[in-house]
Amino acid sequence: QVRLVESGGGVVQAGDSLRLSCVASGRTFTGYALGWFRQAPGREREFVAAIAWSGHNSYKESVKGRFSISRDNAKNTVILHMNSLKPEDTAVYYCAAGWYGGIMVPTTSAQYEHWGQGTQLTVSS
Repeated sequence: QVRLVESGGGVVQAGDSLRLSCVASGRTFTGYALGWFRQAPGREREFVAAIAWSGHNSYKESVKGRFSISRDNAKNTVILHMNSLKPEDTAVYYCAAGWYGGIMVPTTSAQYEHWGQGTQLTVSS
């Protein structure tokens, strides 16, 4: 059974940095893209960042230059480094996994088949 477990959320102040981690287990993740999505109260779940098996990545426009995604394929782990956090970054952050063969970087939630339970990030002003 595939399992994705996020960690690292919390309460921070605007301008702070934080790192979210997601560990995947239950199968081999060769060729899988790993992504981060977020959902704020009353809003749709939205794409934040994703990284292909190859290392190709993609970011939501509003987080470019502030967030960085990386992965450790040997540990089935994906990390979201977040800098210069803003109150509008407040949301539940979800890790997701989907098989795309290595290069493709899917950016919609429908393209991912496995999801974590989420971790809350609150950024105070």
